[in-house]
Amino acid sequence: MLRHIPNLLCVCRIFLVLPLLMLMLSGEYLWAFVVFATAGITDGLDGFLARRFNWRSQLGAILDPIADKFLMVSVFLVLAATGLVPVWLALLVIGRDLLIVTGVVCYRMLVGPVLVDASMMSKFNTVTQLAFVLVVLAHAGFGAPRELWVTFLGAIVTATTLISGLDYMRVGFMRFFSAREQIINGKGETE
Repeated sequence: MLRHIPNLLCVCRIFLVLPLLMLMLSGEYLWAFVVFATAGITDGLDGFLARRFNWRSQLGAILDPIADKFLMVSVFLVLAATGLVPVWLALLVIGRDLLIVTGVVCYRMLVGPVLVDASMMSKFNTVTQLAFVLVVLAHAGFGAPRELWVTFLGAIVTATTLISGLDYMRVGFMRFFSAREQIINGKGETE
């Protein structure tokens, strides 16, 4: 029973998205801050529990990235729509996630099952995105921290999003061409 806690936390994170978006759209940024912080905690906690107690599952391997992408894409869309972040930054964050999902789907269709391990840069990117959204919501809700922190974290999110996106592309292409070569060599040896 306990081994399902990480999956339940992922599901909770998914269910937090709609109330979070409604709070943001109605300008209730303090409550949005609380709900987003809760979602961020569930993200860290589910990963910690899965690794610490080996409570990993195939369902969790699917649910966790879906919950993460759903949360961040939705939040960045609303932040851009409400003018709290520049549209280009939201498009960059969303574009990176679309790139990753598209790459996984293409790899799956062309090669076969794919194991996507988040790199340290990708994990750092996730942390900076979470921190950035918290700072944006806090600034909108109660005017602190100062705008300087929003700009500073926005610059870090921009850099880590670009770097991690390019890294995913690099690793994806390397895996694709390596798998393709193995398939070609494997077929060549049997003929």
